[in-house]
Amino acid sequence: EAVRGIDVAIEPGETVALLGPNGAGKSTTLDMLLGLTAPDSGTVTLFGSKPEDAVDRGAVGAMLQSGALIRDLTVRELVSQMASLYPEPLDVDETLELVGITDIAGQRTQKLSGGQSQRVRFALALVANAELLVLDEPTVGMDVQSRHAFWETMRGAAAHGRTVLFATHYLEEADAYADRAVLMASGQIVADGPTTEIKSMVGTRTIRATLPEVPVEELERLPGVSRAERRGESVALSCTDSDAAIRALVDRYAQARDIEIRGAGLEEAFLELTGAM
Repeated sequence: EAVRGIDVAIEPGETVALLGPNGAGKSTTLDMLLGLTAPDSGTVTLFGSKPEDAVDRGAVGAMLQSGALIRDLTVRELVSQMASLYPEPLDVDETLELVGITDIAGQRTQKLSGGQSQRVRFALALVANAELLVLDEPTVGMDVQSRHAFWETMRGAAAHGRTVLFATHYLEEADAYADRAVLMASGQIVADGPTTEIKSMVGTRTIRATLPEVPVEELERLPGVSRAERRGESVALSCTDSDAAIRALVDRYAQARDIEIRGAGLEEAFLELTGAM
């Protein structure tokens, strides 16, 4: 089973990240949301009706992983063609400018690079001027500059009240841009909430300090420390009890400096929560 009994509601205006390892059921979930796949049991509704009805009335814009751009059209022609399918599309030139592809508007689609193709896919979703944007791995193949520009555009779209649901394997994107994250593993939801809340579900804290020459094995014997790693002159201590660990560290190693304590990041939470399935 690709998806097993998930139960999720998304409110208008939310930006939600759908996270999970490969095979977690993310793309299947999005396919059901868009009416491309029918669930074997249960229901899927968009705006209170069947997904097909919401798509038919132009309420949904989508950017999927699969499918190629239509060949032998220029980028402008393809975006214009997509705009003609919707009742109240954005202006084509405005869309090209928003997505940052005005400079390639005259290029044939089969001549585009991977990153350029991704930006054109986004333009096709955005030009719909839809209430809901569904994006499956939208920044795959983009360089760092293009990814940054993409999310600046997305912020603008969300600020105008659009609902955004995106699947990504770039956890830093979810942490930076999502109001909420839904974490899937083995077809089920293992966490659902703001990324700060998900990170707090993992009790591990890390102490970092500059502390040369002290053996890792010695540091792992400190109270509250579960694992120690050395990185040059610095050490990183994974702690089950950071209060006890920091007291012991300062007491025993007066030479320790540049000490910092941080909670689990989204990556640590992701690995621990999905690894439990």
